[in-house]
Amino acid sequence: MPIKYVSTSRAPKPIGPYSQGVITGGLLFCSGQIALDPETGSLVEGDVAVQTDRVLQNLLAVLREAKMGPDNVVKTTVYLTDMADFPKMNEVYGRHLGRRPPARTTVQVAALPGGVRVEIDLIAAY
Repeated sequence: MPIKYVSTSRAPKPIGPYSQGVITGGLLFCSGQIALDPETGSLVEGDVAVQTDRVLQNLLAVLREAKMGPDNVVKTTVYLTDMADFPKMNEVYGRHLGRRPPARTTVQVAALPGGVRVEIDLIAAY
C-alpha cells in the first residue's frame, strides 16, 4: 500500500522524528498535536479551553492540507492531564467536531510535552 506524508506550515513543525500526518489505505493518521503556535513554535498561554482550540486548529490545518475536513474525522484520542478539565475541553471540541462527532477516547495522563494540559490525535477517512 502506498504511503503519503502530509506536512503544512499552518501547523507546528514536528519537534521530533514524526510526521504531521500519514495517509495510507484511504486513512489519514494525524500525530498528536499540542497547543503550539505554528508561526512562532511557542506554547499558547491559557487554560485548557484556549489550548484545546489551538490544538484543534493545528489538526484541522493538517486535514485541510490532505484535502479533508472535520466531517472526515472518524476517531480521536484526547489526552488530559486533569479530568477536571473535561467540560471545558469538551465544549471547545464540540465547536470544532460536533456537527458529525467522531468516535473518541479521552484519557488522563501524568504529563504532556511542555507541561500542556491537552493533546489530541486523530484518524480521518476519505
